[in-house]
Amino acid sequence: MTTTTDHPVTLLRESFADLNARNIDRLLSKMADDFVINLAGAPGPRYGKEAWRENIDIVFGAFPDLRAEIMDCFGDGDRVAVRLIFHGTHTGEFLGIPATGRTVSYDSTELYRVVDGVIMEEWICTDLAGLMRQLTSE
Repeated sequence: MTTTTDHPVTLLRESFADLNARNIDRLLSKMADDFVINLAGAPGPRYGKEAWRENIDIVFGAFPDLRAEIMDCFGDGDRVAVRLIFHGTHTGEFLGIPATGRTVSYDSTELYRVVDGVIMEEWICTDLAGLMRQLTSE
């Protein structure tokens, strides 16, 4: 019998729904214990669910109402590509920038590898420069 999470695209859509609902434990249950995080511009990959949780805690600390809007989500084999627009309000410090109260929107293009119904790895290319312009422009 096929469950909804047997298809990698469905798994990723469900995962972003969990993110938006702040159901982080459920989202983490869909990731491999040795999950690999590849962020564009980072000096190297990070590993594990706890590293992912640390990252999202930083983001939610700065943008507690952040929501991911899926624009495209498609897959082939064990890969799923997701194009997103994140929307949120900057009410906490982010990368050394004190809260501005500004509403922001920024793009992210993401690729995931899914094996046996579990998210194994992500490659994230977020428009950090565009986000920073929104936070620092006068």
